[in-house]
Amino acid sequence: MSASMRTPIAHDKRQRAWVAEDLAGDDRWIHRLSPDAISGFERALRHFKATGSSLLGMTHEAFPLEGAALEAVRQAVDRTQRDYGLCLMKGFPVSEWGEEDARRVFWGVGLYAGVARTQNKASDIISDVRDAGGEYRGFNGRGYNTNAALDFHCDFSDLVALLCLNPAKSGGESLVTSSMALHDEIGRRAPELLAVLYRPFYHSLQGGQAAGEAPYYGCPIFGARGGYFAARCNRKNITAAQERFPEVPRLTELQNRALDMIDELVASDELCYHMVLERGDLQLLNNHSTLHSRSAFQDFEEQAMKRHLLRLWLALPQAPALPEGWRNGYGATEAGVVRGGMRGSGITPEFLAYEARTIRWHEMTQDPRYQQAWVDG
Repeated sequence: MSASMRTPIAHDKRQRAWVAEDLAGDDRWIHRLSPDAISGFERALRHFKATGSSLLGMTHEAFPLEGAALEAVRQAVDRTQRDYGLCLMKGFPVSEWGEEDARRVFWGVGLYAGVARTQNKASDIISDVRDAGGEYRGFNGRGYNTNAALDFHCDFSDLVALLCLNPAKSGGESLVTSSMALHDEIGRRAPELLAVLYRPFYHSLQGGQAAGEAPYYGCPIFGARGGYFAARCNRKNITAAQERFPEVPRLTELQNRALDMIDELVASDELCYHMVLERGDLQLLNNHSTLHSRSAFQDFEEQAMKRHLLRLWLALPQAPALPEGWRNGYGATEAGVVRGGMRGSGITPEFLAYEARTIRWHEMTQDPRYQQAWVDG
């Protein structure tokens, strides 16, 4: 179906319901770093290394990003909040830097983009995306430590950033679909299912909740607020909630039909764009307007060659308010409030100090669930 023949159902002030051919025919979402930008990242890196600080101790003064490098970060993040909801930054010289310096620069990019969210039970601030022998569909399974093909999903943040240090020997394609286009196609094919998707589905947190928090949350698949569309879906975690928590409402026939239709359409050739992340690529995805996945991959035998990406989850100061139905999962839905992430059980005073400092720098406010911890920290 050509773009001109599509009649949009979901409306958003800044973003569009794109299909695969749109991305294939328009490279404005791909930003190639200039030599000046790379030099700017390297100057900030040298300055930071001279401080001897840890990642969580990094301040904006300790990693002074300026000029073309700062503008590259700002433009890339801005791109994720409009048009296609994604940006691919190319050309980070990660092979020259080595893993630890690449990690430092990646964290520095995140520092200027927003506030990092912890990602798992251990409260990790950066996840190493590589095959560590995990079981994707096992108890509390997560995809980032396996080589499995993943269900389409959103990560638990306004933005997810992935920096490729090593690609796979084969496979490991990054798959991205516009959740707005998915919404619209469901509306055309089965409008009776659309209303179902605006009501809560219960997701397991896969063990990533903080002490005292429920191990699952209810959240609609689709929603809108103030003219901004949002989507939230991870079928594996919906299935896990059904299997592990008998108190969670059972899925109805209509809900199962709606999820089956999502599975059918989200990976379709028309909607899904395939890309291979190359060494030095940094992919940024808006978690509220795109769904993403990864194909299964085969690794190299040599340890130094194995597929390895770094992942950040970020709350953004410019992200719009979320639908009210997202509150159970995100804790806060208002614009300018730090939200999302999996608090886990490993929050440290150093993280709380980083969080408070970075929230102030971005002129944001804290998620009310953690306000006292922020004050105490």
